[in-house]
Amino acid sequence: MPPSRRLRFRPPWLLALVLALAAGCASLPNLEGRAASTAMTDTGDTRLAQAMRAEVAAHPGWSGIYSLASPLDAFVARAVLARAADRALDVQYYIWHGDTTGYLLLEELWKAAGRGVRIRLLLDDNGTHGLDEAVATLDAHPNVEVRLFNPFVNRKLRMLGYVTDFNRLNRRMHNKSFTADNHATIVGGRNVGDEYFGAGEGMVFADLDVIAFGRVVGEVSDAFDQYWNSASAYPAELILDRALPDGVEKLEANFAAVRAAPEAVEYLQELERTRLAQQLRSDTLPLDWALTRLVYDDPAKAAGKADRSELLWSRMTELVGTPQRELDMISPYFVPGKRGTETLSAMAQQGIALRILTNSLAATDVGAVHAGYAKRRAPLLRGGVRIYELKPDAGATQVPADKPKRDRKGPGGSSGGSSAASLHAKTFAVDRERVFVGSFNFDPRSVNLNTEMGVVIDSPRLADAVSTTLDRDLERQAYEVKLAPNGSGLEWLERTPQGEVRYTSEPKTGFFKRFGVGFMSILPIEWML
Repeated sequence: MPPSRRLRFRPPWLLALVLALAAGCASLPNLEGRAASTAMTDTGDTRLAQAMRAEVAAHPGWSGIYSLASPLDAFVARAVLARAADRALDVQYYIWHGDTTGYLLLEELWKAAGRGVRIRLLLDDNGTHGLDEAVATLDAHPNVEVRLFNPFVNRKLRMLGYVTDFNRLNRRMHNKSFTADNHATIVGGRNVGDEYFGAGEGMVFADLDVIAFGRVVGEVSDAFDQYWNSASAYPAELILDRALPDGVEKLEANFAAVRAAPEAVEYLQELERTRLAQQLRSDTLPLDWALTRLVYDDPAKAAGKADRSELLWSRMTELVGTPQRELDMISPYFVPGKRGTETLSAMAQQGIALRILTNSLAATDVGAVHAGYAKRRAPLLRGGVRIYELKPDAGATQVPADKPKRDRKGPGGSSGGSSAASLHAKTFAVDRERVFVGSFNFDPRSVNLNTEMGVVIDSPRLADAVSTTLDRDLERQAYEVKLAPNGSGLEWLERTPQGEVRYTSEPKTGFFKRFGVGFMSILPIEWML
């Protein structure tokens, strides 16, 4: 049969697959001519600078820290910084959802740009689903520039990118920071979305950020500049379709619709009643002034080109030092691997009191990660490490019933009042003297693949607060995992007002979920969890 006739009889789906794969293979645009920019330093006359001048001068070389444990406080802090900015906002996130809080914060950036504030918005492109049109409109504003980190070329069939360009797209920018006028910044574990800020009725993440003033703010700005000008940060205009002629009208209509929705009206009213809002109105925000150092990965890590000495893990372990008495670790995605398991067990056997809080299988939002963790539980327990797993309903028992349901705090951070809670905070406290807060999970992905950032704070008060919270809340809000008395496996101990309840399998999960996790635990995927 002639070649021309053979082509005619190829199945239509095969031609569609070939065309889709070809689209997935499209190359990234050339960055030649991309303009470099840096953080604004002529901001000494801004409102934020003037408000903090006396305290910063009284604590040279230190940073003023305020913990944002409540999800409502975390949103308020970002909105307040956006409104207080006079010159510049530098904003960097892994995920930005197009939901209620996502659009409320986009509106704050839009309004700031409208009064002349320069906005630099750096988003990991893995977390921008459904926002292309809004981002293109934002980017078209003369005071806004958006860059997409490690972008997908095919905007409609993003998953094809993983088929054709897996090595690049498997590495993501997991950093989170929100910096105003180079004088105030927010760093921590939260992305932007309803589940991080206690909005809506779905799952709420227990999370933790800090707002910081003083020396560390400049360090965050320097890190932002490195990422903004890195080889992985592409101007949105090179990746997205051009903004629509009526883009501004549609964006502002979206803002108005979101703000007018009943759930948003209720949420905004709750924000006005938060502790942080009240402290800001009365000018009584209590800051803990301490030596605070930023740790972050070289952005070249996203291309697999960073030297190990330039990675967060190396710098963080150097600054934190070796625990002498106790180590409390909070990590939602805890995958220590064989080497990490041996290291932690060795610490415990040397007499260091070591507690780990992570998600239970019923609470986790990533079953594959739980599979990587589950097979390390027994060796850790045999080594003397104490393990706790957050209950999926932990958020329902945090505070008295007369407190706003979204403003409820759990171990290491905040959780909501819905029945679904999941741990998302990434923090640890050493000897009740030093504490880390950031985006770093104790897993291979954070160590080797994703870029991360966080702050190491030499503050006995903040470190003790993390450990004391665990002392107070773990028994009520988490299962303690133990070796079964007969040595045949594990058991989960739940302490309730009615007494102790013991489970011999993962609590509040079905057979098929446990089977799936068990199957994944034997697959060779730990390196990318």
